[in-house]
Amino acid sequence: MFALLKELFPICRSLTGKGTNQTLDILSRKIPMNISAFTTGTKCFDWEIPNEWNIDSAIINDQSGRTIIDFDDNNLHVLGYSEPVKGWFTLDELKSHIFSFPDKPKSIPYLTSYYHRNWGFCMAHNDFLALRDEKYYVEINSSLSPGNLLIAEAVLPGKIEKEILLSCYFCHPSMANDSLSGVVLVTQLYQELAKQERYYGYRFLFVPETIGSIAYLSQQKDSIKERVQAGLVVTCVGDPGQFNYKQSRQGNCAVDRITENILKFSGFPYSIRPFWPMGSDERQYCSPGFNLPVGSLMRSVYGEFPEYHTSDDNLNFVTEKALQESLEIYLKVLEGLQENRVYRRTNPFCEPQMSKLNLYPKVGAQKLRDDEFCRRMWILNYSDGEHSLIDIAEKLDVSILDLCDTVKILKEAGLLEVLK
Repeated sequence: MFALLKELFPICRSLTGKGTNQTLDILSRKIPMNISAFTTGTKCFDWEIPNEWNIDSAIINDQSGRTIIDFDDNNLHVLGYSEPVKGWFTLDELKSHIFSFPDKPKSIPYLTSYYHRNWGFCMAHNDFLALRDEKYYVEINSSLSPGNLLIAEAVLPGKIEKEILLSCYFCHPSMANDSLSGVVLVTQLYQELAKQERYYGYRFLFVPETIGSIAYLSQQKDSIKERVQAGLVVTCVGDPGQFNYKQSRQGNCAVDRITENILKFSGFPYSIRPFWPMGSDERQYCSPGFNLPVGSLMRSVYGEFPEYHTSDDNLNFVTEKALQESLEIYLKVLEGLQENRVYRRTNPFCEPQMSKLNLYPKVGAQKLRDDEFCRRMWILNYSDGEHSLIDIAEKLDVSILDLCDTVKILKEAGLLEVLK
């Protein structure tokens, strides 16, 4: 994952353009993808696909010819979707086109102007304060013209048509945690889950944030609500901060409960946060017309860590250890979703004579029973066709994964049948 992140990090990405194409070319060599194109001007609900943006170079030089800013040094230096410009400007004229964060004086901001025509440069505030009162030569070699917005999806089928959605976004240039950590984790999840048997299928979605998920949903409006069993927006999973789970708008659906259950017994510090209508693409999946069961499992929360949307969100901020831990937690959550089935006792009248099936302790009337026997009895009692496995796990106050082997034993003994 970290090697892939390092390969993707230098690419200048945006909603559209060559950097997007290059990123998807690299990812498609890792996993099979279907790529869809939405042409400029296409209506997607209340939105419209913008022009395609490409940039080749950008500089600011002072009167002596000294380069103050060079896009080649850091692709965050140019305001995303800047229109082309060339000419001499006074410092006062230039100031309205320079962006910096006074509270982060050594960091370059990441800023965009997707839907308002503008041009600009981003720089460290200390460098901005050092500018002299003179004229500056400015040149941005970019283009805005009709083109395509690309989204990519990969699918692993399951035994039934219901799917688990894993969505990430790739539009941020050189943001290691916010964006790329999710991209590389989703790519790795595909490779891991491709080896497994699956009850539910998986759909892995790679989009430019906001407009990409809106475009996808506009195309899937009539089918997605029936298809998505659960979903997660994957972002900010590479930093060493604690885990944070943002619930779906529904707030108590299976993905919310199972993710909290896995985190509770993971040994990692974590917090559970109720849904709020800002953030990443979960706000599209959870919009009232869809209200899909989609949450977002992160480490540090976007907007809350100091490195967010600055040049400090770099390869030094993301760690291999954090990525690996995030992968392991995601795999456990997905296992919990796959195993969260509803069972029914084959003979619901009284409890079965477990000793006949060699499922009862060898010596009766013990003061204490082992944990495995307790799990068997709880599962048998609540397998009434109405309680799911997460219902039983919550009653027992154990990880849902602790019940999976017990269920298998009871099924093999002919005591349980799967309803759904």
